[in-house]
Amino acid sequence: MASLNDLVPSGVVTGDDLLTLLEHARANGYAIPAVNCTSSSTANSVLEAARKAKSPVIIQVSNGGGDFLLGKGIKVADSAVAGSVALAMHVRSVAKYYGVPVVLHSDHCAK
Repeated sequence: MASLNDLVPSGVVTGDDLLTLLEHARANGYAIPAVNCTSSSTANSVLEAARKAKSPVIIQVSNGGGDFLLGKGIKVADSAVAGSVALAMHVRSVAKYYGVPVVLHSDHCAK
């Protein structure tokens, strides 16, 4: 059986690579941990833990997390969106260096 590293690249995975990752998890009986992140520091901590565990990981962001990431003092209608996009851009920029597949999950963002 092929190892996960042979099947999907390190860094943020999408499309067919995401489907391959999920199928590998199902076929091999493991769950992929999902962690809500509210800053680049928490995202980096999650990525570091995934690297040490040699495990794929899902990084999630919520409306409140996006607001917090942008700055709680910023009161604009799209603050959750702006903060969530900032986190996604950060994760996309650094994830490949941690050597594990990473999924970005923004489904918790209602708007």
